[in-house]
Amino acid sequence: MITIPADLAKIIDEAWEATSTVPGYLLENEARFLGFLAACIPAKGRIVEIGSFKGRSTVMLAKVAAHYGLGQVVAIDPHNFNLSEKTEVASEALARPASTKVDFLNSLRVAGVMEQVGFHHALSKEVSSSWNEPIRLLWIDGDHTYRGAKDDFDGFAPHVKPGGVIALHDALNAFSGPIRVFVEEMLRSNQFGAAGFVHSMAWAQFRPGDGEKFREKRERLARRASRLIPFVKDDAELRGLRKKLYKLHRSRVPRKIPGVADWATIFDG
Repeated sequence: MITIPADLAKIIDEAWEATSTVPGYLLENEARFLGFLAACIPAKGRIVEIGSFKGRSTVMLAKVAAHYGLGQVVAIDPHNFNLSEKTEVASEALARPASTKVDFLNSLRVAGVMEQVGFHHALSKEVSSSWNEPIRLLWIDGDHTYRGAKDDFDGFAPHVKPGGVIALHDALNAFSGPIRVFVEEMLRSNQFGAAGFVHSMAWAQFRPGDGEKFREKRERLARRASRLIPFVKDDAELRGLRKKLYKLHRSRVPRKIPGVADWATIFDG
């Protein structure tokens, strides 16, 4: 059962004000929905972020978590390559000289959330190998190749508690990982209930007890979303007719949500 706090709209407005000054690729509607998930989903446990870049989503999550007493946000990122250039090979990433760590930490300081974030300067696999805590919200925005996104999902999804949510960024952008994991591991599984897109963010609620009742809605969404997979499966840049066809199929995927007051209704089944 989703309960929306009376002050949620105000808190998300304030959190977005801080978030909007941080460089990054998370759009406003995505950030606001992420804040809603952090505040309202009923599961107990940690908020885990995989892929922080310069801290845009981290600030949103931390501001909301601080206000509602949800504990530290766990932020996992090696900060050793440009997150706009997703790579499958860890050694290649480690060879790149650029780091976003300083910018990330500065974003946390400016926003006043340093104490609200538990920072792991590491690859997600290095953290998941010994992870043993329950998770209420798993936000995946790291390596966007299929292998990378699947490793992130496989490493942490088993710790998500019933009622919790898994969300992936850039599922409706031209990357193989987020869309395949969303369709193949979440939409096609009766372990999940309500699901959808907010701009390029894909999300689904873990509902192992009654996920079956959402099957028809998930399958309908999967039919549309799965049409994108053949275009992005090799992570090659889309050009010409392929790019036009990809955009056509993407335009048919529903990705808008109602306003704050109606957000809870999408979880009702």
